[in-house]
Amino acid sequence: MKQDPKRDSFSGRLVMLGFGSIGQGILPLLPRHLGIKPNRIKIVKTSEDKSGIAAEYGAEVIATPLNEGNFETVLEPLLGEGDFLLNLSVDVASLALIRFCRKRGVFYLDTCNEPWPGRYDNPGLSASQRSNYALREEALAFRLDKRTGPTALLTQGANPGLISALTKQGLMNIAADTHLQCDEPTCYEEWAALARRLDIKVIHIAERDTQTSAQRKQRDEFVNTWSVEAFVDEGLQPAELGWGSHEKHWPADAGRHGFGSDAAIYLNRPGIATRVRSWTPLEGPYHGFLVTHAESISIADHLTLRENGQVVYRPTVHYAYHPCDDAVLSLHELAGKNWQVQHHERIMREEIEDGMDELGVLLMGNARGVYWYGSRLSIQRARELAPHNNATSLQVVAGILGGMVWALRNPDAGLVEPDDVDFRTVLEVATPYLGEVVGQYGDWTPLQGRSALFREEADEDDPWQFVNFRVK
Repeated sequence: MKQDPKRDSFSGRLVMLGFGSIGQGILPLLPRHLGIKPNRIKIVKTSEDKSGIAAEYGAEVIATPLNEGNFETVLEPLLGEGDFLLNLSVDVASLALIRFCRKRGVFYLDTCNEPWPGRYDNPGLSASQRSNYALREEALAFRLDKRTGPTALLTQGANPGLISALTKQGLMNIAADTHLQCDEPTCYEEWAALARRLDIKVIHIAERDTQTSAQRKQRDEFVNTWSVEAFVDEGLQPAELGWGSHEKHWPADAGRHGFGSDAAIYLNRPGIATRVRSWTPLEGPYHGFLVTHAESISIADHLTLRENGQVVYRPTVHYAYHPCDDAVLSLHELAGKNWQVQHHERIMREEIEDGMDELGVLLMGNARGVYWYGSRLSIQRARELAPHNNATSLQVVAGILGGMVWALRNPDAGLVEPDDVDFRTVLEVATPYLGEVVGQYGDWTPLQGRSALFREEADEDDPWQFVNFRVK
């Protein structure tokens, strides 16, 4: 892989698909970080830009919905060799776009591996076929013989994306704090061996969003701090988690996929109907939603050790997401309506008065205690750092910027995941936008403080069993 460490500026054309909260948040920062002139940026979205932000920064908007039949015709005149496609849309198939870009020598980055519409809610498909695991395996199969070529970075936002870099830095921090002598790993097997030596059994993407507004949620309204459509789409997929080698209790509603890496399992229930116990330093213990995310699968897969073809080590990995309070109320209403989405939606940004997004990785099993490493970004600090952002969107934007810089420095990497990327480059670019980046130990376990009334199904001998985390 050729590396160009000086190539952080970008003189080509950039096409952005979608212009929701993340697109609006990253647009002001593209000239700052990559030197892209506004007249070189085009935004393709389903309708005209009512926010006025595109016009404010001089980016042209092309109001054309993309679908399986027209996307190549629309994008063909906009992109050529050396240009960049930044995909921030929903319902446009990532792999189709990657194929298109590869043929034309175009850089590619997205924040979520998307299919064409109809896959997530197709009753004719099994839970496995509707999973992120299946989407990832399709992408990995495509790249088998394509280890070079124009760089296409799949699922590089905050999580998935930035969280993979935080995981690696967190492992290095624990090694240093516990005086474990080791060099920085240079391959997947070495990262897995380090995690095993540190006795990491469980990894949570532990996030608590406390942003609030005086404008409270109304009836028949879904309120969130980022895309409502994307959140509901992923939340209605089956819950998915990387399945650790230490696990002894198979969930009654779980299934294996029967193909691919076998690094993850799925539960026969939606992620936003599945709760787990987790912990962050500021929030303390909380119940989060086990929403499927690409990093739950890729981190588990990359931290797998095999001997003679048998798995000897893998941590359990999954999301434990507590969104903002109005989003929780929205989910409660959504569930009560049998998962029929509300008629109105609102993404909070300018009306937010207080709060932060505490987003990090929680590494569990080491003798020193649980270790959380991540970003504490308040709404006040987010507004100081970048216009048109809240704390949540800016954490995603930071991960995207880090990924774009890495792609430009490594233009011939082919199709890659966040776990393939140099974590130091991502953190170098992202950290200035993440507020307070901290690591903190704690003595929390999922059994701590629980009444005997609620421990009848617990494994008292091993706190790190999934059965102890899951809320019945």
